[in-house]
Amino acid sequence: MARIVILTGAGVSAESGIRTFRASDGLWEEHRIEDVATPEGFARDPALVHRFYNQRRAAAAAALPNAAHLALARLEAAGAHQLLVVTQNVDDLHERAGTQNLIHMHGTLAGALCAACGHRWPAPAEMAPQDSCPRCLHPATRPDIVWFGEMPYRMEEIWAALRAADLFVSIGTSGNVYPAAGFVADARHGGVATLELNLEPSQGTRFFDEARHGPATQVVPAWVDEMLCT
Repeated sequence: MARIVILTGAGVSAESGIRTFRASDGLWEEHRIEDVATPEGFARDPALVHRFYNQRRAAAAAALPNAAHLALARLEAAGAHQLLVVTQNVDDLHERAGTQNLIHMHGTLAGALCAACGHRWPAPAEMAPQDSCPRCLHPATRPDIVWFGEMPYRMEEIWAALRAADLFVSIGTSGNVYPAAGFVADARHGGVATLELNLEPSQGTRFFDEARHGPATQVVPAWVDEMLCT
């Protein structure tokens, strides 16, 4: 039984209709990253940030898991390999496809976080600046999303899994956002086999032992079929 760590990025959910982050123009859904995805942006205009994530939450709820999500869930359910899926995505499409051993390293749209006391709870469909924390009652509710400048979640657990893995697979990620972009180098340093499945070569494609390029809904199910035959 191989131990496999799979990193997924926006390219996995893009074919479900969820728009990807485009760093080239500095905009995300027509907003500056600094305005909607940083603690400083939230401090300046919490209403704008809440509107932005309310829209993203609605878009994610309307989307459906695609063939790539379903294939990864099928690989896990088969039980022939030990899988950990680490996703940079904040939607719940992996969960709805059936994946269970999952880490949302950048948080999730389904969660709310109190910026005052750190309490977490399920997010409603719409959030607003005046929403109070159910624990401390402070009106400091924010999306439970890791913004630029903040530390991703459960990193020690992820690093430990990478060190213990037999195979690291990166799917649908550009390879330009750290620390996730550094996973392949750390895996290679530890002697772990590495594979890239991406629409096009990522910025770190040269670090992978093997790379296969094409739509996630094609290359991921094909790879899963191979893994289930070995």
